[in-house]
Amino acid sequence: MSERSQRKPTDLVSPLAEFKVGVDSVIFSVDSDQNRLLVLLVMRQDAPFSGEWSLPGTLVRQGESLEGSAYRVLSEKIRVENLYLEQLYTFGGPNRDPREAETSYGVRYLSVSYFALVRFAEAELIADGVNGIAWYPLGQVPSLAFDHQQILDYGYRRLRNKLEYSPIAFDVLPEMFTLNDLYQLYTTVLGDHFADYSNFRTRILKLGILSDTGIKTSRGAGRPASLYRFDAEAFAPLKNKPLVFA
Repeated sequence: MSERSQRKPTDLVSPLAEFKVGVDSVIFSVDSDQNRLLVLLVMRQDAPFSGEWSLPGTLVRQGESLEGSAYRVLSEKIRVENLYLEQLYTFGGPNRDPREAETSYGVRYLSVSYFALVRFAEAELIADGVNGIAWYPLGQVPSLAFDHQQILDYGYRRLRNKLEYSPIAFDVLPEMFTLNDLYQLYTTVLGDHFADYSNFRTRILKLGILSDTGIKTSRGAGRPASLYRFDAEAFAPLKNKPLVFA
C-alpha cells in the first residue's frame, strides 16, 4: 500500500486560519494651488514597524462595521465635511504582518482597505496625541510599513479609474468652478498627457452635466472665465452608462 493511500483524510486538510480584521485607508487629496496629488500618512507608534510611516489604519472593534471602522479612522486623523469613501480591496495573504509569526496559533491579519478622496482646502489634520501625520505628494512617499505600498498602488489605480468613468472629481471641487479648475484636477491625477485642454473642454461640455452659472471670475491677466456647477439631475440618466469623462 502506498504512503498516499495510508494517509487519513484529515492529514490532507490544513487547519482553519484564525483572523484579526483591520481597516487601512488610502486617503487622497488634490492640492489645486500646487497641482499635487497627496496621500495621508501616519507614523506608527507601536510595534511592529514603530517609527515608520503607514496608511491610517485600525483593528475593527466589537460591534463595529467595516465602514464604521473606516469612518472612525478618518475622524481620528482628519476633520472634513465632504469626502468620497468606498471599499477598495481585501489584502489577506499569509505573512503580510510579522505578528502572524509571533503567535503560537498563527493569527492572520487581514486588511479590508478603503479609498477616500477629500477636499484639500477643507481638510484639517488632527495632531493631538500623534507624533507624525502628514500629507505626502504621491511621488515622494517614503518606505511604508506592512504591505501598505501595495495598498497605496491599488488605491491610485482605483482613483485614476474612478476619475475617468465617474463624476468623482465634483466631490472635491468647490460648488462653483471653472473648466480650467476641472482640467487641472484631471491633469494632476492622470498626467498632462491624457488630453489637451481644447479636447477636454469639448468632451466635458458635450456630456451636458455642467450648468453655466452666468458668473465670471478673473484670475491673473487673462480674460474672465465662466463658473460652472455639476448638475446631478442631468447626470442621473447617464449614471449606469460607460461614460469617459477624461
